Amino acid sequence: MVVELHCHSNFSLLDGASHPEDLIDRAAELEMPALALTDHDNVYGAPRFAKAAERAGIHPIFGTEMTFTDGTHLTLLVQNQTGWANLCYLITQARHNAPKGEAALDPAHLADHTAGLIALSGCRHGAVSAAIHQKDYDAAIKAAQHYKNLFGDRYWIELQHHFSPHHDRLVDDLVDLADALHLRCVVTNNVHYARREDHERRDVLVSIRHNQSLDDVERSLFANSEYYLKTEKQLAPLFQDYPLALRNTHRIAEQCQFTLDYRLQDLPQIETPDGVSAQDYLRQLCTDALPYESSEQMTTQLEHELAVIQHSGLSNYFLVVWDIVRFAREHRILCQGRGSAANSLVAYLLGISPINPLAHNLVFERFLSAERQVVPDIDIDFQADRREEVIQYLYNKYGHNHAAMACTFVTFRSRSAIRDVGKALGIPPLWIELAAKSTERYEIPDDIAGLALVAEDTWTRLLDMVKQINRFPRHLGIHNGGMVIMGSPLSERIPTEPATMEDRYVVQWDKDDLEDMGLVKIDILGLRMLSLLAEAAQITGVDLEQIPAEDPKVYDLICAADTVGLFQVESRAQVSVLPRLQPRKFGDLIVSISLIRPGPIQGDMVHPYLRRRLGEEPIKYAHPLLKDALEETLGVILFQEQVLKLARNLAGFTAGQGELLRRALGSKDAAIRLKTFHEAFINGALDKGVPLDTAENVFKQLEAFGSYSFPKSHAASFAVLVYRSAWLKVYHPLAFYTALLNHQPMGFWSPAVVLNDTKRHGIRVLPVDIRHSDYDCTVESGALRIGLRYVKGIGEEHGQQLVAKRPYRNLADLMRRTDVPRRALENLILCGALDHWKIPRRKLLWQLGTTDNSDAPIRVETGLSPDLPELGGMDAAAITYALLGLAVDAHPISAYRDWLDQRGILDSAALLVCDNGRTVQSAGMLVMRQAPPTANGVRFLTLEDERGFINVILYPYVYEKYQQIIRKSRFLIISGKVQQVDDVTNLVAQRVLSSVT
Repeated sequence: MVVELHCHSNFSLLDGASHPEDLIDRAAELEMPALALTDHDNVYGAPRFAKAAERAGIHPIFGTEMTFTDGTHLTLLVQNQTGWANLCYLITQARHNAPKGEAALDPAHLADHTAGLIALSGCRHGAVSAAIHQKDYDAAIKAAQHYKNLFGDRYWIELQHHFSPHHDRLVDDLVDLADALHLRCVVTNNVHYARREDHERRDVLVSIRHNQSLDDVERSLFANSEYYLKTEKQLAPLFQDYPLALRNTHRIAEQCQFTLDYRLQDLPQIETPDGVSAQDYLRQLCTDALPYESSEQMTTQLEHELAVIQHSGLSNYFLVVWDIVRFAREHRILCQGRGSAANSLVAYLLGISPINPLAHNLVFERFLSAERQVVPDIDIDFQADRREEVIQYLYNKYGHNHAAMACTFVTFRSRSAIRDVGKALGIPPLWIELAAKSTERYEIPDDIAGLALVAEDTWTRLLDMVKQINRFPRHLGIHNGGMVIMGSPLSERIPTEPATMEDRYVVQWDKDDLEDMGLVKIDILGLRMLSLLAEAAQITGVDLEQIPAEDPKVYDLICAADTVGLFQVESRAQVSVLPRLQPRKFGDLIVSISLIRPGPIQGDMVHPYLRRRLGEEPIKYAHPLLKDALEETLGVILFQEQVLKLARNLAGFTAGQGELLRRALGSKDAAIRLKTFHEAFINGALDKGVPLDTAENVFKQLEAFGSYSFPKSHAASFAVLVYRSAWLKVYHPLAFYTALLNHQPMGFWSPAVVLNDTKRHGIRVLPVDIRHSDYDCTVESGALRIGLRYVKGIGEEHGQQLVAKRPYRNLADLMRRTDVPRRALENLILCGALDHWKIPRRKLLWQLGTTDNSDAPIRVETGLSPDLPELGGMDAAAITYALLGLAVDAHPISAYRDWLDQRGILDSAALLVCDNGRTVQSAGMLVMRQAPPTANGVRFLTLEDERGFINVILYPYVYEKYQQIIRKSRFLIISGKVQQVDDVTNLVAQRVLSSVT
């Protein structure tokens, strides 16, 4: 069976048309023993290709189709580790020598980087084939001789035949050239999709790449559909005179034995005092941080963790992370680790995590174990407005050759796919936009109703293609904080390329690929809540580390679900649970954060937990051996750490084996990986006397929970932020809301909702005023002053300029001394920022239109200045809201209150005291739409009026009937039945109106 050595996946962005996994699956169907992946100038798909090949029992060959500065191509295949290092280096050089998204390798770089690489002459864009096609045989010979000099007998002439009229002659000419230069030939098919029927998908992707319709891009498309994975039976007749070229595919495949297996990467070595070892320095730092009177449990746990860290070779890794946190704290940048790191006492003593794991009964092996030889995942949140300082510290310390960001693959989703495919199919832009807007962002529709003017078969073709390319990679992005740091140059291990952001490089794998390949990234994440806490602390002078613990007033606020702006507990689902949960201590916050997650919801664990907490049903365990693991959560599995304890107690697993089980439960290929664990779990449980049916039921519970489970350590880290933000909201609400508005977008609610909540808490709000507003919102005379940042069109640069150069005598003075764009000046006028000049806004707008930036005074010709009426209250409020996104004065719905009252349409406060089951109408501004995947099609709306929120539940048949109104209207009137459950009020919708009918 022939081996395909020239193959593109959809990671040849907008050129290849099959996932790497699909190519492997097709190769397996064809019983192909090996397959090469040679995407254009990248190894984006290599990890997925490697994993799929391992599952299918196919030998993976890694390579690329390299692009040179003259536009010619060369196919490179990796033989060994040296070849991989050279391939990464060459791709890196090509990417950094071209604009983002392109590649152009200077041929001079090849000279010293051919070892371990096999070169094939390439497709029609290869230097040799291109020259022969142009009948420039001298150039073809020169190019082939050049590559032969570089690669020796590792350079092969590549033969391809796709039934084009000139391909017979081209193949013969290539063979003649090879014979003349004593080179060998090999057959490839330049594969761009797995199966013949996939060719149309490739055509559409190429059209999208060129931003043209299929008709306009015809010359850039392949002439036919022959570029798919073929069998030897299909290829042999095309090369019947050159059977050795077919057999040579095996010969080359056998020479390519490189496998992707990095083990632990070489991190930079942290300098230690007096040159002590990294392990000894780590021990010293931890010992110095121990409390004066540390318990025997703490010292024993520390020794255990240090031993595992040393055995895993991770001492220096912990020092690298500690050094990052040290820098932040020395520069007064708020930060804290989260995730599984909070399970580690070492992480706590180093100041990486704010959580003492012993105080919360956390399991270290959830973080690191002797059985799991991988680098642990440490995520560190930094206040978002200062995260850049940390990133620059790492670049300065290690250099761009040793530090880069993880990439992300921006994929097609329903709306973007409809727009791109629609344009490729030549559908009019208006109809494309209507179709996109009528679709949920992440849902692929089965049809698009109401667009009958376009032919039905065209829409069918559109939707079919949208489904085909759903989640295909479209272009490369940058991870929001994941940094890869290496002691050796990155380009020897993984290619890098420029990001859109200036002075930023990304590696060619995303976070999942890095983890699969065993490469550690350190997440330098920006968290706006930390910025809020830092700013509020600065305003008030409060030391957040010293605020009182377990303050009853803080828990009163949370129990009342007064949580707008509070990290992690402000969502609609949290607000519905908190009044029932009634959290009164820090551990309750951990439970609340963990409870409202897909895992517990999907596993039907939320309501059983609440009923047991409220005494409405007894606490029970599937087996007495589970009590120790599940007692803290009343017999319900909530935390990932409980999987480890449960597997230990019920089935005799070690903590490390339990973590391997937990990881298998949450993996993408869980069904495959769980087979071995299932047998060990059942046998272990039987050995402990557990009935078979009980053991099977418990394992099924773990399977349901595992894919969405949440670590207690993660929730504990978040709970620290919940408590601190709630404490500020209770005792320093003005500072809290000011900082909250300065660090949007953040959390669940829009700035408009946040400002309305501010006013409901009795805080006076001052409007935008060019004399007093800074760029940010500020505290002014016991009130909150809206900042210039909220004026549409005023960016930070112009906002700071407006502040720095004030006061302004008049409009001409303002225009003369700033370079604020005219449209932004219009917005300043219309939102009332210049009202102190006592000139009506419309008249001031007229003056703006007749004023230039010179020193000349304003001149308005007699008779041309119209008598403009003043902007009325309703109009002014509406325009201000449109320009600021905020209602500084009254809530927009209040203007209609009398009208609503006359019709018996209830406000949010009246709704709260309605009897359960009563049919009513209520109205408000739509501020949130939700369609959780765990809700089985039930939708949730949140409306807001001047008195609070209205929670609306829509069952699928209701939503389907009124979805267009919901999508297009800002104000809604809901008719439905009141649902009162434990101090939580919902309105179950029966009708949805945008006006009374």
